[in-house]
Amino acid sequence: MVYVQHVFKAHPEQVFLRYFWLFLWLHFGLEICKVIRLILPKTCKFNTHNSPTFLYKSMCYDLFRSDYITFLTRALPLRSAKTFIELLMGSLLTQSGFVTSAIWIVDMARQWPGYYKWLETGQWSYLKLMRQWTALFLKLFGDNPVYLAIDDSIVLRHSKKAPMSQIHHQHGNKTNLSRYVRGQCWVALAAIVKRSGCNTALLLLLRLTPQAGNSGKLVIARSLIRALLEPLKDKAVTVLVDSWYMRRSFIEPVQAYNMTVIGQVRIDTVLYKRPWQGKGRGRPGKYGTRYTKEEIKRLPLNKETVHLYGREQQVNYRTAVAKARFLNGQSVCFVWCEFEDSKGKKRPRLLLSTDMQLSGLDIIVAYEKRWSIEPLFNQLKNDWGMKQTWQTTRKVLHRWVHIIALGYIIPQLRAIKCPDPVLRLIDNTPWRKNTPITAGRIRMGLIRYFSQVRARDWWDGKSQKFHPPDTDILRRFEYLL
Repeated sequence: MVYVQHVFKAHPEQVFLRYFWLFLWLHFGLEICKVIRLILPKTCKFNTHNSPTFLYKSMCYDLFRSDYITFLTRALPLRSAKTFIELLMGSLLTQSGFVTSAIWIVDMARQWPGYYKWLETGQWSYLKLMRQWTALFLKLFGDNPVYLAIDDSIVLRHSKKAPMSQIHHQHGNKTNLSRYVRGQCWVALAAIVKRSGCNTALLLLLRLTPQAGNSGKLVIARSLIRALLEPLKDKAVTVLVDSWYMRRSFIEPVQAYNMTVIGQVRIDTVLYKRPWQGKGRGRPGKYGTRYTKEEIKRLPLNKETVHLYGREQQVNYRTAVAKARFLNGQSVCFVWCEFEDSKGKKRPRLLLSTDMQLSGLDIIVAYEKRWSIEPLFNQLKNDWGMKQTWQTTRKVLHRWVHIIALGYIIPQLRAIKCPDPVLRLIDNTPWRKNTPITAGRIRMGLIRYFSQVRARDWWDGKSQKFHPPDTDILRRFEYLL
């Protein structure tokens, strides 16, 4: 009953009607209720399908998807399931990244030191949790080719005591920041899915770069793929990276996992034609003649108009198979491309693919998917509280950030699937009716119904399943009316 009373707060106009009908039903019987219901105007009748209890029940099942959360909790010890569910729902509902904000927005059943102790010394692994989420992702989207994007982002910090806080080069060239800034550098691995004609990035794993040692961003990028190699086996995987990660030390290990790498390289990358295979004495040649700018301009020019980066653009490109010197003579397919829109031509780009069967346009369209990881960083840092994750140790920071990431992923999945309860949930922003459904809009609606709810009681220890509370009694009463 506590849950339903909380839902009434979002619908004060329903409170009088509900108790009015309940009083009539208990004192005069159901037949009298039906007679009065016919006499009263339409505005006084109780709408069953839009009632708070009905919406509450359907939203619990369709928005939180109890089978999703039950599947995730299998990666945790049973004694940790309830605490995890509370923190997960708290991070989903709050925009702040503080643990205190997450436990205050739900009706917490434990004292606050218990949550901090679970994050610091709990016997659970965030890596197993994210592998479980990767398995769930493959169950939902595994029928399509899997595209993975790798990129890094800096979370600014003022304190030297923050975990792995150090000076980084600010390669984003933002005008309001200095060239070198103090912060934490996160390397992210995300999966790209298609939604309503645009690409959406779903985070799979994050890792913080250390202050000392040889574990740079290239090493961390390899370790992210290696950590999720088990659920990704037997899948056609394409890894999309920018020019920083297009190095031999990264490409060759990824190719050893039977994955394709597509990325942008420097415009002056040394490429050679295939060598002439003739008969003669001596060792056969490793390289042919070099591809110069004049040689590339002699290649056939292709022109296509495609929807890229949010708008229609004309793409002028030339493609060929060459040997890359930085890959020790490995054959690759390169695409020399220029984008042209209403503002004119842009500077040329050079893209490489280790899969030589792809056409030039396929490589351009595939690399465009990588850009969706940039809005992912923006949402995590500014709207889901990654900038306020001020944990004191690297282990606790990794644990809490991945719980925040899962809190962002659940409404993302609901926006992609877009069931009917989601459409009813976002009716509080009618001026954005024709705009895409986002995770932030879904969270705004969730706060109306699920803040200060005791989420710990949604876990059934006997069946080991996560499901919302039983409101069938009130639902049957509404059905009778």
